[in-house]
Amino acid sequence: MNRAASSLASGEVSSPTISSAILRQLILSSDLTFLMEAHDGLSAAIAERAGFKGLWASGLSISSVLGYRDASEASWTQIVDMVERIVDATDIPVLVDGDSGFGNFNNARIVARKLEQRGAAGLCLEDKQFPKANSFVGDRHALADIDEFCGRLRAIKDTTGPDFILVARTEAMIAGHSLDEAIVRADAYAEAGADAILIHSRKTVADEILAFAEEWDNKLPVVIVPTKYYRTPVSAYRDARISTVIWANHTMRAAIAGMRHICGRIHAEQSVATIEDEVAGLDELFRLMAYDELAEAEEQYLPKQIV
Repeated sequence: MNRAASSLASGEVSSPTISSAILRQLILSSDLTFLMEAHDGLSAAIAERAGFKGLWASGLSISSVLGYRDASEASWTQIVDMVERIVDATDIPVLVDGDSGFGNFNNARIVARKLEQRGAAGLCLEDKQFPKANSFVGDRHALADIDEFCGRLRAIKDTTGPDFILVARTEAMIAGHSLDEAIVRADAYAEAGADAILIHSRKTVADEILAFAEEWDNKLPVVIVPTKYYRTPVSAYRDARISTVIWANHTMRAAIAGMRHICGRIHAEQSVATIEDEVAGLDELFRLMAYDELAEAEEQYLPKQIV
């Protein structure tokens, strides 16, 4: 049963504090944690059903399903609304990709407060200027001034509750800077109150990431996003004492591939007869969306029909 259905059935509302505490436990655990991307309620429910213990509300994926580019085109209110759908669809914590905070410290703290109110367990903020560009698109990746970005982080920590997770993401290597620059920035962000550091790379090997982890020496938990260096074995992350791996956009990309295939088939064949066994059945959809809870509630709350 998803969170919305379970909350309705129990008459209780899941506490964001509990969700944040669970996420904190996952990130601080000595075991490697995996967060799965979600971009709406359905993808969130599927990821939870697959066994993931936490979710990544991806800015790229949410922007894409809204029909926008990952370039600060979707508004913060649209992102917050979609995160609420993701939170309501599951019973596992959600870490939100907050891009660069949608502006200065004031925008960042408003977004953080609204996300916490909607049940998000934490927020990840990247040290780029606004508007941002996707890390894998082009070479225009202007970084924020360190002191200014630290102000954004402090504003979020001062605005949210003590359990709300704040992950500081440095794009130093995305922007072509050195390992030393990444370490300097990570040190400053830790001092500003970050709970974990996300180090990002666009290379197809994990050398930059592993070098950062060694130099950083686990001062704070390290979070990574191996979208480009996906061939690296997970054992390498365990050996480097990486805290958390985010599979950041794979359900959205899987949906693109699946929909493209099915749309092409139906258009070519002018029929759905041959593809019915290749798509999820309606019964599976109804299970994911907890239609059984609705039926039970109808028995409890609707008057019996007189024949």
